[in-house]
Amino acid sequence: MGLTMRERQAVTRELTARFRRATKKERGRMLDEFAQLTGYNRVYAAYVLRRCGRPEVRTVRGRRVVFVPGHGRAPGAARKKGRLQGYQSPDFFALLKRLWALSDGLCGKRLVAFLRELVPELQARGLLKLKDPLLGELLVSASAATLDRLLSPLKRQMRLEGNKGRSHTRPGTLLKHHVPIRTFADWSDLRPGFCEVDLVAHDGGSAFGEYAFTLTLTDVATGWTELAMVPNKAQAHVFAALQEIRRRLPFPLLGLDCDNGSEFINFQLIRYCEREAITFTRSRPYKKNDNCFVEQKNYSIVRRTVGYARYDRPRQRTLLVTLYEQLGPFGNFFQPVMKLKEKVRVGSHLTRRYDTAQTPYRRLLAHPQISREAKSALEARYSRLNILDLKRELHRLQHELFALAREAGPPPEPGRFPYLLGETHPWRGHFVTAREPEDFASPCLERSNVLLAKTLTSKKKITTLPAATATPGEHKS
Repeated sequence: MGLTMRERQAVTRELTARFRRATKKERGRMLDEFAQLTGYNRVYAAYVLRRCGRPEVRTVRGRRVVFVPGHGRAPGAARKKGRLQGYQSPDFFALLKRLWALSDGLCGKRLVAFLRELVPELQARGLLKLKDPLLGELLVSASAATLDRLLSPLKRQMRLEGNKGRSHTRPGTLLKHHVPIRTFADWSDLRPGFCEVDLVAHDGGSAFGEYAFTLTLTDVATGWTELAMVPNKAQAHVFAALQEIRRRLPFPLLGLDCDNGSEFINFQLIRYCEREAITFTRSRPYKKNDNCFVEQKNYSIVRRTVGYARYDRPRQRTLLVTLYEQLGPFGNFFQPVMKLKEKVRVGSHLTRRYDTAQTPYRRLLAHPQISREAKSALEARYSRLNILDLKRELHRLQHELFALAREAGPPPEPGRFPYLLGETHPWRGHFVTAREPEDFASPCLERSNVLLAKTLTSKKKITTLPAATATPGEHKS
């Protein structure tokens, strides 16, 4: 049996003075004997004997730590509290899995903020009953790295693959030269109200015919996002949807930034912005990163919820309208978001630093330029919301929407080609490729939502997440 750590430190302190007075040849012999006795690597053994008793400062996990080589913790000194035990228990993992499903599969850093705000909220409203109080303590104290590690097997099952969207932006007229250009680097506005706007096409992979679009508007300062369904990208429908979104915003609309599509760059919207004193800017052509704030929401909110299927039927459009009525409050009040604070480039290495994840609702409450009346209205609206009701309704609407997409089959083919060849033409097979309905119903996304739904509605008695029966008056803000 080898020496204990305290015995090694005692031997180190005993040999230090002799080692420093010894000649080079004697030091070599002492190092061999010291390394053999303690089990240290020879290089480390020489370092310990040279630096013994001299304090050193190191940075460990972002914290400054002072230590003295050859000297351990003083007898009786308090040991730093270690990691809480219980992360590997089946009870904790089952509870974490259901709450992760409730969060719509957030990453670890955003999930930390979600759990620390929502777990006490659900317990106060009687919607989360824990058999062991330690489970609640584990949930609110777990780090982002721990949550990502525990949930990694589930995330691999739900990885979205397959179809991706395509751009439907068509250049506007020479009118775009009347709209100034603004890039992502120019967004220095810290005041809520300066927003980016974009359209998401639900064409299922074929631009032929008429199909629905989603209008996405995102506030740069807080991440507040509003969605609206438009039957097509005609400027009249887009303008009407923008007006409806403006009425729903909890803050004044001060600025609007868009791409170069003719659905935005038109006299109607330009005159409207001039009349209402709204700053109207556009991005550079073919530079998507200029609209990075809204482009991010196009995937994380719209595509993750409705997929890449084609929605061109009246019932599908009605479902999209109803779904966005539930999705807006769910994302703005319960989905934490992170904002990039700075980017530091050292050579080829780029370091990004983000702020602490917060929901757009919390960011608005903390913002000094939001009026007390607006904050009171937001708090009253939050008190009436029930995240379990919202999530269950979202799953029901998604299931119906995907069922209609499978029933509709593949999108029409003619729009994929500039001309049509006869059925018997020898080259037809080289141009027309059959595509199955499931190619457009986004099976990977639907499978992920089914897994999340099963996780959320699990009947195991490990912990209780009862049906959302709380009335609006039961919430304690």
